[in-house]
Amino acid sequence: MNMRSRCLPHGWYPGTASQCKSDIQGFIEGFTPPAGQWRGGVAPHGGWFFSGRAAARVVKTLSTTAGTTRVVVYGGHLGRGSEPVVYTEDSWETPFGPLPLDASFARDLVAAREAEAASRGFDDNTVEIQLPLVRYFFPDVPVIAVHSPASDGAIRLASAVHRMLAERGLDAVYLGSADLTHYGPNYGFVPVGAGARSVEWVKNDNDRSLIDKAVAMDAAGVLDDARSKHNTCSAGPIVSVMTSAAKHGIKQGKLLEYYTSYDVMPNASFVGYGAIVY
Repeated sequence: MNMRSRCLPHGWYPGTASQCKSDIQGFIEGFTPPAGQWRGGVAPHGGWFFSGRAAARVVKTLSTTAGTTRVVVYGGHLGRGSEPVVYTEDSWETPFGPLPLDASFARDLVAAREAEAASRGFDDNTVEIQLPLVRYFFPDVPVIAVHSPASDGAIRLASAVHRMLAERGLDAVYLGSADLTHYGPNYGFVPVGAGARSVEWVKNDNDRSLIDKAVAMDAAGVLDDARSKHNTCSAGPIVSVMTSAAKHGIKQGKLLEYYTSYDVMPNASFVGYGAIVY
């Protein structure tokens, strides 16, 4: 079996199944997913210590939808001019054991020139950080993992994925991996200075702008916000998830939770985390 190895160190998420399970159970303690048939979600991709709670609650919510035969994970960190990048291995290493990838689907996506195959050296946290959560909540469901560009290419990618799923008779849910505003000196972004004022501005202005557009499923607005307000590192996955959800007749999302890394550990540099479902 052609398996992709873990690349993130244990500080991002635990190295054992027992510790991963303990963390995940803690993340969802007291959480009841909202009623509904949830097709898509946006989950943050920081280390689990910071953003694991929000991400776990999104994936838990998606897992309540019956009949899922594929999970599509849209990764990020691609620029406007990039082509989608898909993982073509048979599986991916996780602490819970190998997570099956739909290698045939991925290779067909490459053959159709809808994406480029990820090289062995293409290491990125936006997909991998979600995979133990997917493996836990969807233990036997193959994954299609592909990175979406921060452009209209994210719409084209999601449309191609939807078409190919329909041709194969597969019923999927979609997970987009995206953090929100990266604020502070570590990120070279300090438009309103430091201190409490900066935290309130990120929460109530900059991140709120993007969240409102994501909940309203305004793809053009999300892409414009990302360019002009720098309020997400991964606009592509958000747009791809919204596009995929719209293919199922969904017209609006729901914010499950929002907080920042400052709320977990106060620091001059911090990141916003939104948990949105469709």
